[in-house]
Amino acid sequence: MSLSPLLDQLERALRCLPGVGQRTASRMALHLLDRDRDRGLHLAQALEAALTQIGTCEQCAVPSETALCRFCADSTRDAGLWCVVSSPADVLAMEHAGLYRGRYYCLQGTLSPLDGRGPEDIGLPRLYARVAEEQPSELIIALPSTVEGEATTFQIQVSLKETVRITRLAQGVPVGGDLGQLDATTLSHALLSRTEVPR
Repeated sequence: MSLSPLLDQLERALRCLPGVGQRTASRMALHLLDRDRDRGLHLAQALEAALTQIGTCEQCAVPSETALCRFCADSTRDAGLWCVVSSPADVLAMEHAGLYRGRYYCLQGTLSPLDGRGPEDIGLPRLYARVAEEQPSELIIALPSTVEGEATTFQIQVSLKETVRITRLAQGVPVGGDLGQLDATTLSHALLSRTEVPR
């Protein structure tokens, strides 16, 4: 049953968000109409501004309102150290850790032939061209530990191993993790990435 065509339209629009189904979209739409119209209008304005004004950095593809993102424009960051990530959310995670002071290259996902995502779709040729042009000293690969992430990592390693030093983030047992709760892949990565204990 429909209360209003415009309400239906709003609910359908809200369902484009990840994790928002029909009931959640209906609850959100009714909340905005019943209790929070001013904030709903503010949300609409912020959404329109973000979608029309935010593009990507011409160097690293991180979302930016200017030609260069704040990381590429920051002269205090190490321009020879690049971290390859699969999404802007990964950039935020690295920045929240507070230890990384290099630059980024943000892919548009990872390779997935089943989903029709090849090297061009995720920006690998552009990465290779930038590495050839700017010659960073190190490329840190920080891609997900999934089949697609591993395939993308392998593709980058094969294409750039003669050009730049390539490293990966250590993978394995998380802080506070219990070995009995780990899957075999995570445990094998932990074994392969083991380090010397200081004496």
